[in-house]
Amino acid sequence: MSGVIGNFISGFISGLLRLRRGAWEMLASILIALGVFMLMQPFWMVAFTYSFIVTLTGTVMFIIVSHFPE
Repeated sequence: MSGVIGNFISGFISGLLRLRRGAWEMLASILIALGVFMLMQPFWMVAFTYSFIVTLTGTVMFIIVSHFPE
């Protein structure tokens, strides 16, 4: 099992370093989801405070990354 995870992580980092679309789009999508989660959680005011900027960063990143090569 660790071999599969290790291969995924090494492929993901390789995609980030080579500026490929797949890995960066995944990272931007995670940022968007994290920002929405931060916006909806009722427990931690600091997370709520920074939720908009995290979501905005993920959205702008997704727009930019969509122009990267496959």
